[in-house]
Amino acid sequence: MSATAQTPATPAEDTPLLEVRDVAKYFGSVNALQGVSLKVHAGEVTCVLGDNGAGKSTLIKILSGVFQPDAGEFLIEGRPVALAGPREARNLGIATVFQDLATIPLMSLWRNFFLGQEPTLGWGPTRRLDVGKALAIMRDELSKMGIDVRDPNQNVGTLSGGERQALAIARAVYFGARVLILDEPTSALGVRQSGIVLRYIMQAREQGKGVIFITHNPHHAYPVGNRFYLLKRGQLMASVRKHETTIEGLTEMMAGGTELAELSQELMGLTAGAGAPDPELAEVARELTREAQARSDGAAP
Repeated sequence: MSATAQTPATPAEDTPLLEVRDVAKYFGSVNALQGVSLKVHAGEVTCVLGDNGAGKSTLIKILSGVFQPDAGEFLIEGRPVALAGPREARNLGIATVFQDLATIPLMSLWRNFFLGQEPTLGWGPTRRLDVGKALAIMRDELSKMGIDVRDPNQNVGTLSGGERQALAIARAVYFGARVLILDEPTSALGVRQSGIVLRYIMQAREQGKGVIFITHNPHHAYPVGNRFYLLKRGQLMASVRKHETTIEGLTEMMAGGTELAELSQELMGLTAGAGAPDPELAEVARELTREAQARSDGAAP
């Protein structure tokens, strides 16, 4: 008599850390989001792209527990959940780094790293901060992000934008974030600082975190992203994996050849009158026309 070995049941490897299905959010008669679905996997960067008004901020607030969706499902590792607020989201390992970074410019690096969650010594009336442990933890966590802290007592306001982003990301990872939501982390940064932040995003991905990168810039999203979701006017317009598109294709989805042609015609109309703007606007219109034509030719069979 033979017996077949039974393999213990384990969660499916492709089960997302976080998933939303057909979520919607209404503010009176305004449909801020309608029928949006996305998945966030461990060790991947999920990029959500869209211009201002696309619904990115509303989606962030739903994912971070600030808003409750009016329709749809919210799942953590395949289990439906209903977040009661941001605290519950953090308890489930969902950390959000908003554009303001939730840092205090006149407070030191190490105090900003903990912000009320500092390690302590003793108990009761003799309880006090364990400054040595706090400094060691902060140095270790920032070193994982490639930052050598020169002076842990320097004010956060003296850091560059990229360094402040690194501090916020390292803080979220240390306090148990499994899903890291980054709200336009490169929007106010120059080219070099943006590159540094993108490196930190890749390091978080290599640590096995599921990263949600919110941006309006496909040139920042494509190098680090694994999945791309395009929002427009509260609706999901496209969902592609990296191997299914190119940076040019992603830019095309963001801009749209038809919209470029329409904008070109509008600018041409402005330059045709007696009170036309300077020649630079006309050159922009001609460039848009050439780009729209090139995209149209490229799409032709």
